[in-house]
Amino acid sequence: MAFLTANNGPQAGRRYELDRPESVLGRHPECDVVIDVGAVSRYHCKVVGDGVRFSVEDLNSRNGTFLNEQVTEGRRLLEHGNLIRVCDVVFTFHDHEQTPSSSDDSSFRAVMVDDDSSDSGGSMIMSKLDVRSSINGPLLAASAEAKLSALVEITRSLSNTLSLDTVLPEVLDSLFRIFVQADRGFVGMLNESGVLVPRWTKLRREDSDDTIRVSRTIAKQVMDTKEAILSTDAASDVRFEMSQSIADFRIRSMMCAPLVDSDQNAFGILQIDTLDQRQRFREGDLDLLVGTAGQAAIAINNARLHEKSLKQRVVERDLQLAREVQQVFLPQEAPDLPDYTFYSYYRAANQIGGDYYDYVPLPNRNLAVIVADVVGHGVAAAMLMAKLSAEARYCLASEPEPAVAVTKLNNRMCQLNLDRFVTFVLVVINPQTHEATIVNAGHMAPMYRRADGTLEEPGQDDARIPLGIMDGVEYQQASITLQTGESLTLYTDGLDEAANAAGEQYSIERMRERVKASDGTPAGIGEDLITDIRAHITGCPQDDDMCLVVFRRD
Repeated sequence: MAFLTANNGPQAGRRYELDRPESVLGRHPECDVVIDVGAVSRYHCKVVGDGVRFSVEDLNSRNGTFLNEQVTEGRRLLEHGNLIRVCDVVFTFHDHEQTPSSSDDSSFRAVMVDDDSSDSGGSMIMSKLDVRSSINGPLLAASAEAKLSALVEITRSLSNTLSLDTVLPEVLDSLFRIFVQADRGFVGMLNESGVLVPRWTKLRREDSDDTIRVSRTIAKQVMDTKEAILSTDAASDVRFEMSQSIADFRIRSMMCAPLVDSDQNAFGILQIDTLDQRQRFREGDLDLLVGTAGQAAIAINNARLHEKSLKQRVVERDLQLAREVQQVFLPQEAPDLPDYTFYSYYRAANQIGGDYYDYVPLPNRNLAVIVADVVGHGVAAAMLMAKLSAEARYCLASEPEPAVAVTKLNNRMCQLNLDRFVTFVLVVINPQTHEATIVNAGHMAPMYRRADGTLEEPGQDDARIPLGIMDGVEYQQASITLQTGESLTLYTDGLDEAANAAGEQYSIERMRERVKASDGTPAGIGEDLITDIRAHITGCPQDDDMCLVVFRRD
């Protein structure tokens, strides 16, 4: 069963089962989670779930609801360990799918508690040790035999492990074998949002049902300074006198060390404590913990990198599949239109792109040629491109007038309420009259090359704003009649804005010159442009999608 735990506030430590479709948090007594704090709204937020997936949603509260310290807008999906803050009260979300199978090794028994600290005198911190000084070699404060035994133990346990779910319990098992006086162990790590969350715990007593509440005050100090600390009789340590998580469990001795990667960045903490004041940790123990924490950090970081690599492979496979799917949306061959020749070029900056072109046969036997550019590139742009493809075909099939079809298309794209827009140019060819009707929605005007090599850019004065910005826009159309040997070149800004190492863009003017100087055939125009652009950006990565369509009346 998924649940919330209160990290602080009037109900600190209390667990709230998420056993209904909606659990409301707020100040009103009828709420499922009552937060009796003045700044909390009567009905502040709610957690919505179907037993498998859970989300948090603000209920128009006065002070907002924060997920991992980011204000929530709309419904936000929850992940195990996420922090929900309602004013000053923080809850941790626990996903039942990550509940451990064993009773003593898990993150299930730990919550992070936000405490205030005091910097007044009388601190009982007995020792500090900068872990960065131990990374390049073993420390010698502990006996050589103990140090060697500890490092051999943890190295043997972790050397062949590349799964975090295996590494983390192995780390704590090794510490419990090294520090026989330890009653509890804890590993916390930063999640993708940079929030420290519990990842694994270990209790010496297998029948214990304690929930370990770990102080963020101590964790933050250790990670910020990259110093391990030993606190003897932490329950009376004035430095942490406001740390309820320590006082609740009467910890008599505690050691906490940061987990630091090879770039000297702290990504988590390792903490062990004892409840028996007769078995306090000593300064030599802190040295020993730092040495083992260094080995543990290497193993944990390797496991993190391995898991990241596995996830990246999955993402790459998904992107490859998405690329194959996207290719299906693009024309597989040139149109078979009498007296016309076509050339097309498409290359995404990443595996998938947001540029789009299409040839759409219309019910009246005309042919629509489309070139469009979704703002941005990547997965989001490609998904919108797929939607645009379907909507454009529908609108063109249902409206015989090109300008009316684009007006309808814009209204439908605006209904999506996305913070994205699309530049779009449409040319409808009538193969009987050879009239080409142009509708431009915020795109570069087509280059109209006459048989003598002169250029015009028709439809520029009739262009309107891109699609998806504002509904109700009435789009206009312009027409030309193509003579034998005359062509139209349509393109996206990935061509004219292609930049070289000096940051110089290829430019529309240079494109015009290449089109004029070409042999006038679609293939000649297209291949000459692409070859020249590639030469211009030699040695530089392609930073935007490129799409080019050229057609000519033969």
